[in-house]
Amino acid sequence: MRITVIGSGYVGTTTAIVLASLNHQVIGADIDTSKISKLKKGILPFVEPGLNDLLSEMLKTGRLNFTDNIVTAIQESDVIYIAVGTPSREDGTADLRYLQAVADRIAGAINGYKVIVVKSTVPVGTNRWLSDYLSDKIGNPKLFDVVSNPEFLREGSAMYDTLHPDRTVLGGMSGHAIEILKEIYQPLGSKVLITDWETAELIKYASNSFLATKVSFINEMCRIAERAGANVVEVAQGMGMDVRIGAKFLNAGIGYGGSCFPKDVKALIATARELGVELKILEAVETVNRTQPLFYLKKLVQTLRETVDKPWIVALLGLTFKPNTDDQRESPAIRIVEELLPDCQEIRIIDPTIEFPDQTPWPDERKVVVCKTVEEAFSAADAAILCTEWEMFAKINWEEAVRCMRNPILLDGRNFYNPEQLRAAGIRYLALGRGNST
Repeated sequence: MRITVIGSGYVGTTTAIVLASLNHQVIGADIDTSKISKLKKGILPFVEPGLNDLLSEMLKTGRLNFTDNIVTAIQESDVIYIAVGTPSREDGTADLRYLQAVADRIAGAINGYKVIVVKSTVPVGTNRWLSDYLSDKIGNPKLFDVVSNPEFLREGSAMYDTLHPDRTVLGGMSGHAIEILKEIYQPLGSKVLITDWETAELIKYASNSFLATKVSFINEMCRIAERAGANVVEVAQGMGMDVRIGAKFLNAGIGYGGSCFPKDVKALIATARELGVELKILEAVETVNRTQPLFYLKKLVQTLRETVDKPWIVALLGLTFKPNTDDQRESPAIRIVEELLPDCQEIRIIDPTIEFPDQTPWPDERKVVVCKTVEEAFSAADAAILCTEWEMFAKINWEEAVRCMRNPILLDGRNFYNPEQLRAAGIRYLALGRGNST
């Protein structure tokens, strides 16, 4: 099958590479010439474990190519995937300008029948709008069909998720187009759900919003555990043993971030509002997540005030919203830095994806220092905060850290460490909801 994937972000690039590995002839297209230049050389424009090797392999086979010539890419393929960004506007609604720009490119370049596959996460009703919009622009609705095919990949395991999907959702009005997509995905062997456009779109938003709800729910239980002297880690363990609940997404901490959960929760709330529906649960989910880092910070600030005068030196372990990605979007660690900055002499950031200050949101802030080693970050520090559970932080020698730090205090924002082990090393361990001893 000849396929073009428009958009070279996480979803588009991963989709293009994996489709090429399924023996399709694939063109990755984007107007960003710098990204295309990197991809042609086998360099990913983002961090994603394992994907670089598969990219290089597919380029060598000749089944995968990249271009910034969108028109040619459209004309040379039978199936066009749209995988452009749909960021949040200030009011929470999804910004569809990039999707419309691609639609205009398709309408101006179409030279035969195309199946147009919407991989981007879009509000309910978007695929129907796109079909009507293209019909008006092209003038011949028989030249295309639109299929909604939402993605369910996770940053940090995007390649695995794309190669081993737990379900493939295909929403559309054309049986012929659906059969073409089923043929494309047949080698993956996943369960296929065929539905209409609106249902496919809502499945994506409902899935991410439900997972975000689990995160915020356990974070509210964390607040109760903190007051009651209970251990939220064991609470989550007990809940997860119930097969109706499951253990995933029950890790209490400073909250969720990234490009999906925050954006999709906002967009679903906005869509519901337009339809005259009030989503009280999701509004609460958003509120809990927005305020969760502050609950952790309150405990640290109180401890610091009792221990040392301001301004403080704080080591921040991890800035990305999760490990195995360089994505900082909506990371709760950013909120923590911004809240602490006025009271700090320095905030020293160490993250394996960050080498220079211009890779942080504060390129000109002198108080923000990027460190290459844990020892550098801990030197004379008044406290450390674990924000991202990178593997490198599991290997810290805390007995040596105690000797480096001015005040050996750790705020564990991800319940990553064993409190007893850190206390035995001489660290004053702080967390939320880890029992009376914290």
